[in-house]
Amino acid sequence: MNIMDFNVKKLAADAGTFLSRAVQFTEEKLGQAEKTELDAHLENLLSKAECTKIWTEKILKQTEVLLQPNPNARIEEFVYEKLDRKAPSRINNPELLGQYMIDAGTEFGPGTAYGNALIKCGETQKRIGTADRELIQTSALNFLTPLRNFIEGDYKTIAKERKLLQNKRLDLDAAKTRLKKAKAAETRASQLNSARLEGDNIMIWAEEVTKSEQELRITQSEFDRQAEITRLLLEGISSTHAHHLRCLNDFVEAQMTYYAQCYQYMLDLQKQLGRCFPSNYHCNNNQTSVAPIPSASSNVAGSPALTSTSGLVMTSPSNLIDLKECSGSRKARVLYDYDAANSSELSLLADEVITVFSVVGMDSDWLMGERGNQKGRVPITYLELLN
Repeated sequence: MNIMDFNVKKLAADAGTFLSRAVQFTEEKLGQAEKTELDAHLENLLSKAECTKIWTEKILKQTEVLLQPNPNARIEEFVYEKLDRKAPSRINNPELLGQYMIDAGTEFGPGTAYGNALIKCGETQKRIGTADRELIQTSALNFLTPLRNFIEGDYKTIAKERKLLQNKRLDLDAAKTRLKKAKAAETRASQLNSARLEGDNIMIWAEEVTKSEQELRITQSEFDRQAEITRLLLEGISSTHAHHLRCLNDFVEAQMTYYAQCYQYMLDLQKQLGRCFPSNYHCNNNQTSVAPIPSASSNVAGSPALTSTSGLVMTSPSNLIDLKECSGSRKARVLYDYDAANSSELSLLADEVITVFSVVGMDSDWLMGERGNQKGRVPITYLELLN
């Protein structure tokens, strides 16, 4: 029975406090009650915390989109995370593309030029897929997790204490309002002292003033204490920024490693394809074939080779026609090194001069080259015809 009485009294007190806060808040909005303003330093800290929370959420969400563009996959990972279960491993897009290329190359035949190229490209795409997976794992651990911990942990604590501070301020201002009203009523009662009843009213309002003053002291103390707690929490935002800065550096390093790996993989792939198929690189817009960067000495004055704006050397079409249609043998300067892919080809060194001639039935992209007693096919785009 006593417990029930206590619960009822507590419920009634809580309801009274809630009603008092609601009335104070409404009167403040209507301009009918004064509001205790927080000091400028605390206001700045609150603004900084709110700004940090907003931008951290945006950066977190967009980083997740960057690392996992598939929204369904992100939702699935979120669900597994909330269930505290490990999400099933799935093949990513580069790995899937790589597998398709390998399967296609195997179907067409590894011995064919196209099949061999597809297999090499597929293996590179799978390596890129592995690097992509490592980037996601590293970024999630070193960057996304700290940001998420701030949003779901530290800032929730700050928001809770901030709300508590708001309630303490409403209690303080409500106490100030009650004291003000009690003093005004006491003053009016003291002015009406002609009857005993009014004398009783003076005593009643005097007690009310004393009670309101005591309540004001209590609420002021609670407000000051909560303001100090909130201030200490908010000053930790600077430490949060420093921690997020370190996490950002880790994220940049992870991206740098990822892009460096991808560049190296593609560079190795380009070299492999260049050794096997050096003359097959043609742009889709039918522009002139682009060859690897030659040595500085090969770009001599009067050379028919054209230099593009990107610094790459392009062999003049007229020069190619002259080389292919020439009768007999001609001298040609090698523009850049070439490693023979098999025994039917001739390895070349940049700037050396060899003898070239055409052979009936040979592929249009090749000529027969001769150096002393060495002879073999050479790619036409690696040569400059000499007059």
